[in-house]
Amino acid sequence: MNKKLYVGNLLYETTDEDLKQTFSAAGNVVSATIIRYRDTGRSKGFGFVEMETEEAAQKAIDTLNGQDSKGRRLVVSEARPPKPRNDFGGGQRGGGYGGDQGGDTGTQG
Repeated sequence: MNKKLYVGNLLYETTDEDLKQTFSAAGNVVSATIIRYRDTGRSKGFGFVEMETEEAAQKAIDTLNGQDSKGRRLVVSEARPPKPRNDFGGGQRGGGYGGDQGGDTGTQG
């Protein structure tokens, strides 16, 4: 079963291929992805590697976590599921558009 790992403290110049090559020493790499900003394409300094087996993932954690990579200490750990987002998606809060605001109706009496 594939096991996903979080990899942090990467140089911004690190590529997906660099990541795959680094982790291949621990076992078969299914995928390696650097996370990038949507608008600029610049690396966020972390990524995810999916190893083919749990054993390979554990070996990668044991051998690469804390290792120096071009002057930076790698952070390698088991990836956690993403947290639920508190994004309200632009829904109508506080009455939305043109709700009954009360006040003067424009009629005089």
